Amino acid sequence: MTGHYNLHVLIFAGKKDIFAGMITWQEVTLRLFLAAIMGGAVGIDRQRYEWAAGLRTHMLVCLGSALIMIVSAYGFAGVQMEGHIALDPSRVAAQVVSGIGFLGAGTILFLKHEVVKGLTTAAGLWTVAGIGLAVGGGLYFAAGAATVLVLIILVIIKPYKKKLIVERRQTEIQLKLNRKNISLSQLEDILSTNNIAYNHLKFSNLKEDNIYAVEIRVNKSMSNKTLLSCVESLNNTNGIHEVEFKPAGI
Repeated sequence: MTGHYNLHVLIFAGKKDIFAGMITWQEVTLRLFLAAIMGGAVGIDRQRYEWAAGLRTHMLVCLGSALIMIVSAYGFAGVQMEGHIALDPSRVAAQVVSGIGFLGAGTILFLKHEVVKGLTTAAGLWTVAGIGLAVGGGLYFAAGAATVLVLIILVIIKPYKKKLIVERRQTEIQLKLNRKNISLSQLEDILSTNNIAYNHLKFSNLKEDNIYAVEIRVNKSMSNKTLLSCVESLNNTNGIHEVEFKPAGI
């Protein structure tokens, strides 16, 4: 009889330990609310620049991550009561880290000249997902500190970025020419005479009859002196109406 009573005590004690790991609905509401607020704080900056992922997207990502973290940590407490079952509380939440990549990829735009836009927004979404996981796990200080640092990176550091880092791109020569007066072979001869090595040559039709826009991207090894000499030769060539020289970094 005593043994039977002790068994019930042990079972009851085990259930009590499991339910002690649960959180109240007030705590769940608080965590979800804080996640939405922190995600929105980051999303406001992205919304100002009208990126694909703005205020609501960042709020939803952070809120969803917090919810998944709560489910991962506390959603399977009832299952643990069934026999000897051990669960990894981080297993479900870990999928957010890899899954957020699909959403981040949708914010990245590949423009002409191999220019990529949206990487900062994608990185922001990835970080916001981490903030949501932190809030969902009850790590309020870590989530708050991360939110502040993200805002510093996006808002405060941005104006100083151009002063700290000189952005480099390839030098370009842009022309407007009349195909009746100058041929492609003549243009190639002028470039060869001036020792201009290029890796990109693009022609575009303009609205004017027989007028073409030509874009030439030259190799980085070319000096400005050599390029200016070529620009002068092009400008003095019959059939070329306009020459524009864009040095790297401008």
